[in-house]
Amino acid sequence: MDCTWITAYRTGAASALSAKYLARPDSKTLGIIGCGVQGRTHTEAMTTMFPIERLYAYDILPSAQEKFIAEMGAKFPKIEFVPATHPREVVIQSEIVVTAGPILKNPSPTIEKDWLQPGAFATALDFDSYWKGEALQQIDKFTTDDLAQMEYYRTLGYFKETPQPYADLGEIVAGKKPGRQSPTERSMAMNLGLAMDDMAVAPTIYQKAKEMGLGVWLPL
Repeated sequence: MDCTWITAYRTGAASALSAKYLARPDSKTLGIIGCGVQGRTHTEAMTTMFPIERLYAYDILPSAQEKFIAEMGAKFPKIEFVPATHPREVVIQSEIVVTAGPILKNPSPTIEKDWLQPGAFATALDFDSYWKGEALQQIDKFTTDDLAQMEYYRTLGYFKETPQPYADLGEIVAGKKPGRQSPTERSMAMNLGLAMDDMAVAPTIYQKAKEMGLGVWLPL
């Protein structure tokens, strides 16, 4: 099966799972930086998990930002969608922040120290491309989904100013390490993506397809 759709949604689901353990459960403001596919799936995932009332959206392309707000605003009419003119507006006002820009090996980060408010949670889909080292060093609980994969990327020249993770997502979900312990903790999930997540979703989609009579058998 085509994994493009699966990857789009399981990425949002993995971030929401991280947020379940690391974000404040009463978080009402969501910030989306990067109004593409991941901005959309993360909006769906986070609004499923949290009582979001206001969403701040930013994209370097005004047309992408406008389209995102129009589409998501129609899908979630009870949420107030606020267009931002700079990433700072998004970060400083949001209790949950999603950065979904391109992954760059040698980035010029935008998000600075003190922008992420105490108690806020962030998920960085674009590795450290949007976050300056000083901002990352302020994170009280920094996590990823695969410690070995992050170390491998470090050998390739990524994550030059990124701190060592406190835990991986599996350790937190399994209760081996605690998630949020204080209402003022800054937390972040920098999940890199696992094919295992796709494989976990695929059987459910396959069963649904069989029940609905969809799909085509292919000779291998």
